[in-house]
Amino acid sequence: MDAAQPTIRHATVADAEAVSRIFAGPKAIWGTLQIPYAPVETWRERLSQPERGFIPLVACMDGEPVGMLGLHTHPDRPRVRHAATLGMAVRDDWQGRGVGTALMEAALDMADRWLQLTRVELNVFVGNDGALRLYRRFGFEVEGRLRQAAFCDGRLIDVLVMGRLRPPSEPGGRGDDHVGNES
Repeated sequence: MDAAQPTIRHATVADAEAVSRIFAGPKAIWGTLQIPYAPVETWRERLSQPERGFIPLVACMDGEPVGMLGLHTHPDRPRVRHAATLGMAVRDDWQGRGVGTALMEAALDMADRWLQLTRVELNVFVGNDGALRLYRRFGFEVEGRLRQAAFCDGRLIDVLVMGRLRPPSEPGGRGDDHVGNES
């Protein structure tokens, strides 16, 4: 991990070129369901007109986005409003340097403390061992396997479905020290 920690913030349309560079790397694109060589305009559209419930975060080093995490909530679907799906990519030259960890910490803090989410889920390709280790470190567990679910690198590969349930609040923990809890 680098000594300098990334700054996490909401992604904006001004980040489109940097986000395009994140997904341009062969390692980053391999681990996602995105299509290689997506034009910058694709990212401009996604960031300027995000789907309702989409929360895009970027991790910045020296002001430049080097990682992106999208948290997809379901505000218009009452029966799954408590859950969200996430997807993430880190620029090839920043992988293994704490960027993914910082993005996960920020996203899960937001999910647990601000969005009232009790479940976060994701899909990860079989063979993406670094991502699997990261997700397990944050409490995600494999809940299933989708056989031949994604086309990647010229072949169909399996996808693992992972989920994380919000940990119960501890007495005196962050959940108990909010305004309005005075006795």
